[in-house]
Amino acid sequence: MTTNHGPLAGLKIIEIAGIGPAPFCAMMLADHGAQVIRIAPPGADRAGMFDAGKDILARSRKFMMVDLKQPSGVAVARDLCKGADGLIEGFRPGVMERLGLGPDLLLADNPKLVYGRMTGWGQNGPRAHTAGHDINYIALSGVLDCVGRAGERPIPPVNLIGDFGGGGMLLAFGMLAAILHAMRSGEGQVIDCAMVDGSALLASMIWGFVAQGQWSDKRGSNMLDGGAHFYDTYACADGGHISIGPIEPKFYSEFLRRMGIAETGDFARQHDRALWPALKQKLAAAFATKTRQQWCELFDGSDACVAPVLSLAEAPADPHNAHRKTFVEVDGIVQPRPAPRFSATPASDPVMPRFADGTDSAALLREIGYSEEKITDLRAAGAVL
Repeated sequence: MTTNHGPLAGLKIIEIAGIGPAPFCAMMLADHGAQVIRIAPPGADRAGMFDAGKDILARSRKFMMVDLKQPSGVAVARDLCKGADGLIEGFRPGVMERLGLGPDLLLADNPKLVYGRMTGWGQNGPRAHTAGHDINYIALSGVLDCVGRAGERPIPPVNLIGDFGGGGMLLAFGMLAAILHAMRSGEGQVIDCAMVDGSALLASMIWGFVAQGQWSDKRGSNMLDGGAHFYDTYACADGGHISIGPIEPKFYSEFLRRMGIAETGDFARQHDRALWPALKQKLAAAFATKTRQQWCELFDGSDACVAPVLSLAEAPADPHNAHRKTFVEVDGIVQPRPAPRFSATPASDPVMPRFADGTDSAALLREIGYSEEKITDLRAAGAVL
C-alpha cells in the first residue's frame, strides 16, 4: 500500500461513496494523510460517479466496489470498519440501518469507531426524511436571506456555504475531534452533521451583529453584504471587476488617496449609511474609467484592501497564487492544493482517482486478513470488484 504523508497519517477512514459534502470531508482527511477507503457500488464508474478520473472530490483515495445489496458485501464493509478509526456516510436517516451498517452494529463491532453522518436536515426533525439541497438548507438557517442586492431576491452563493463550509468541512472537524476523544477514552460515537446547523454556525458573526443592533434584515444595506460603498465589487472599463474592502480607517484613507479622492465631505463620513448609495455611484463612475489591470497596478503593494475579481481560469496564474502554489495540476486536471499547510508534516500532492479494477480491493482485503480463496469467491459472486 502507498505510504501516506501528512499529520493524519496512520488514520483509517471508510467512506461510503456519495456526492458533495461527504466526499469533500473525506478528501480533506485524505489530503492530509489519512488512508481513506471509498466504497462505491458496482457500476459506479459507468454511472459517471467518478467522471473518468476527473472527480477532484474523490482524489487521494483507495477504491473498492462493493455490492451492499449482497450480505457478503455488507460483511466486507463491516470487517473493514472493525479496524477503522472512522466511517463517513451521507445518506438520508435510516438508509445505513436498512443496509445493515447502522451505527449500533458498527460500534458494537468496534467501540472506538467514529461514525460521521452527513445530511442536510439532520438525523431528526420534521424535515429529516425529505429531500433537499444546499440552497434549501441555507434558506432555512437564515443565511440565504443575507445574500443579494438591495431590493432584489436572495442569490445562491454557489453551494459553498451548506455543502462545503457548513457541511463537509464541519464534518471533517467533527471527525477529528471525535477521533481524538476516542484515542483518549476508547469511546467512539456518532456525529450528526447537518448542513442547516453548519450554515447557521458559519453566520455566528452576523448573529453577533444582530445582537448588537448592527445588522438590518433589509438585504444589501449592511456593511458586509454590498450595502457599503467601501465593501463591494465594481466594474472596470474593460468589463473586469475589482473587489474593495477598506473597512479600517487607515485602510480607507489609503484607498481614497490611491483613488485620488479627498477624504473630505461625504467621503469623510465613511459609516454614514444614508450616504452609502450615493458614494457607491461615485465609486462606480470612477472605477469605470480604467481597466482592471490599470487599477491593479495603481493599488499594487498598498494596504487599500483591493484585489481583482479573477475567474477560475485566471486564478491559478495570479502571481501570488503561483508563488504559493495554491493550485496544482495532476493528470492534466488543475485543482486546489491541499490546505492548510503544515510545517512539520506537509501533505503530499493529490492523486486523481483511478477506477476500481480490483487491485485496491484485493490488497485492502488482504490487509484485514482475507484469504485469496475468499477474495476470489467474493469477486466471482460480484460482491466485491
